[in-house]
Amino acid sequence: MSREWIKGPLPVLVVLPILSVLTYATTDMPFFIYLASITGVNVILAVSLNIVNGITGQFSIGHAGFMAVGAYAAGYFSRALAGVQLVFLPEVVSDQVIFLVAVVFGGMLAALFGFLVGLPSLRLRGDYLAIVTLGFGEIIRVFLQNTEALGRALGLRGIPQRSSLLAVWMAAFLTILVARRIVSSSHGRSLLAIREDEVAAEAMGVDTTGYKVRAFVVSSFFAGVAGALFAHFVPIINPSSFTFVKSMEIVVMIVAGGLGSTTGAVLTAIILTLLPEQLRTVLTSGAEGTDLAQRVDQLRMPIYGATLVALMLLRPQGLFGTRELWDLWPRSQPKASDP
Repeated sequence: MSREWIKGPLPVLVVLPILSVLTYATTDMPFFIYLASITGVNVILAVSLNIVNGITGQFSIGHAGFMAVGAYAAGYFSRALAGVQLVFLPEVVSDQVIFLVAVVFGGMLAALFGFLVGLPSLRLRGDYLAIVTLGFGEIIRVFLQNTEALGRALGLRGIPQRSSLLAVWMAAFLTILVARRIVSSSHGRSLLAIREDEVAAEAMGVDTTGYKVRAFVVSSFFAGVAGALFAHFVPIINPSSFTFVKSMEIVVMIVAGGLGSTTGAVLTAIILTLLPEQLRTVLTSGAEGTDLAQRVDQLRMPIYGATLVALMLLRPQGLFGTRELWDLWPRSQPKASDP
């Protein structure tokens, strides 16, 4: 099946009206909007981290740090311009323009931090990137906890709630599209060569450090975008939302989906975000009384963990391995011409 259609504007033109209709249809469903927005943010995080860990073959475990940079930068920017209206624009349009600028600003600042962190560490091989990114994530969290202007441990309040289902899932779709276009490009083939054998790729003339840094910057940018969107639909952001545990949740998503598989990262991000909430609903549906409901709800996370362990035992390469969803479809063979 030809996939040339993803190289033009057609995917955006198809998805945009669908998301617009969905956003309009769910206006009066706040819990659905919140859960769908959290899922969309996790999709962005998983797909962007897959660019580094899956496609390039590196190992980053500090993605929540870049998410935090984007969240606080965009949140602070929006809060500072909360009462500003752009000239010659209606208030609603002005607010969305400022929101868009804030999201891009958060992504760009996260990309800058990604460049500063990645440039020295990606010159090395092995687990050095994991150690550096782990340290970066903890440094960011401690810095946020001790900065008065950012609310310290209590977090940043008063951020205008301007995000929407359309904004989150459009950003998720663009992240997926960029990841797929990277893989299908000459740049992507160089990244795959680095993943398979970095020494051989370097011997063939591939600038391994340059390609790895660029992949890391792109991944950091989208993590910052995810954080910026997150900051605009939650009442308050605080350092506890961007801990090492959050980084490991994202790593689990891409490992469970298959390192290098974009569709695997998307599918497992959706499943692993919705599964705990679904388990909560199932386990507490028949419980009577608050205490019993709370005790039953405590079974939710052990069941969630057992499910992940079972997946890794039964499918250690992840759901899709390095393949994509469409690679599982049977391909029609061309008919042989008559002699």
